[in-house]
Amino acid sequence: MKKLQMVDLQSQYKKIQAQIDKAVSGVFASAAFINGPEVKQFQSDLEEYLQVKHVIPCANGTDALQIAMMGLGLEQGDEVITVDFTFAATVEVIALLKLTPVLVDVDINTFNMDIQALKKAITPKTKAIVPVHLFGQCANMEAVLEVAKEHNLYVIEDNAQAIGADYILKDGSRQKAGSMGDVGTTSFFPSKNLGCYGDGGAIFTNNDQLAHTIRGMVNHGMYKRYYHEVVGVNSRLDSVQAAILRIKLPLLDSYCDARRSAAEYYNNGFSASDKIITPITSEFTTHVFHQYTLRLKNVDRNALHEHLNECKIPNAIYYPVPLHLQEAYKDSRYQEDDFKVTNELINSVISLPMHTEFEQEQQDHIINTILDFVNE
Repeated sequence: MKKLQMVDLQSQYKKIQAQIDKAVSGVFASAAFINGPEVKQFQSDLEEYLQVKHVIPCANGTDALQIAMMGLGLEQGDEVITVDFTFAATVEVIALLKLTPVLVDVDINTFNMDIQALKKAITPKTKAIVPVHLFGQCANMEAVLEVAKEHNLYVIEDNAQAIGADYILKDGSRQKAGSMGDVGTTSFFPSKNLGCYGDGGAIFTNNDQLAHTIRGMVNHGMYKRYYHEVVGVNSRLDSVQAAILRIKLPLLDSYCDARRSAAEYYNNGFSASDKIITPITSEFTTHVFHQYTLRLKNVDRNALHEHLNECKIPNAIYYPVPLHLQEAYKDSRYQEDDFKVTNELINSVISLPMHTEFEQEQQDHIINTILDFVNE
């Protein structure tokens, strides 16, 4: 059996090695390493894929979130609501900009923002909502947008884990994850469904003025060299990474399909166990399974984690400590009763290998090892 990996990037690369090597060599030959033709073409390609007017590439997904908030003109003390159960980057940039993070609980089934918790958290100081499309499926965007419209709030989609997912509107039409709010952001970290071979990110919007502002911000606030019209940062996607992403973007839908197939195989394998809750997909979204995350019932999750490690089966706990208990983000306003679901999830979830290159033998081994453990 081929060695198990959480994400098998080597095998994926081998399938496209000739195209990748040619694209990267082209950048080396041109020496257009920053803001070269590959960056501009990738920007155009992604605009077409997402059906948005503007894509602004940047250096990484965390920068994308920060620059999006800067572009919206949020000011010190403004409250920004996001979820407690997510990676720290989402709240990190809020704090860095001296905004006030407000954390809310998530839905027990989808792990995405709880709409009732969102409504409860709004105050006169609230200025923006950051729904996180966690693990590969969209948050309830129509509900989020209704709340935002009612209270005149910005919506910033954190789409680092769900690029390629479709949101299915009530009228049956579809929009790509990240394209529905005032601004969307994503990461091209290597393990993402659309990953480069280093760091990378992007911001997308249909707002012409916001796009113009952000285009200056990612390049030191310059629209003309040495003329700084806005306060900016240095956050650019380099041409090598753009060239790689141009090769991989046309494959994104097939990558997502492969992940869905792997998830379905897992689901079938675990279906007979009443101790394992497989991922639940909301009716209003497709799922691209950036992570495949189980919820366990009456099982010692930490013991399973250790057992899988001993068996050399990669696995991960996303996330072992909720943001409201992290030293950097503790706040006396928070009450443990406000995070009942998150506090349950941190003790019951475990993520299994998920990628595009699975062999059936590998998944069978993972499934059988887990079933043997939970059925002891």
